Amino acid sequence: MSAPKPKFDCVKCPAYCCSYAEIGATNADIKRLAKHFDMSAEKARKKFTKKSQDGKTRILRHQKDEYFGTICQFIDPETRNCTVYKARPRICREFPGTRRCGYYDFMLFERRLLEDKDYISTTWNN
Repeated sequence: MSAPKPKFDCVKCPAYCCSYAEIGATNADIKRLAKHFDMSAEKARKKFTKKSQDGKTRILRHQKDEYFGTICQFIDPETRNCTVYKARPRICREFPGTRRCGYYDFMLFERRLLEDKDYISTTWNN
């Protein structure tokens, strides 16, 4: 029996989950990124991650983003796609952990309400 089909489509999303302030990266994630970029794990740790605010974990570094203020450094700002999809961290592979994505549902609601299939709310940045 296969897993239930998700009720969201990441291809149509502006990469909202990638804008979370702290996207965790485990040692295994860092090793996967290092292999992807053909570099040492220590170099990948320094280049792609930093300490979380509480200093207990490693998180992915961000880049500036026109929609969310900042976003994961691995998001292509033009396509809104992950540039390291096959090497992405485990947390990204498992998100949202349910059949529904709350942001995706909200985005579709706004688009229907405004009758604009491409609308992306940016009011939280103002």
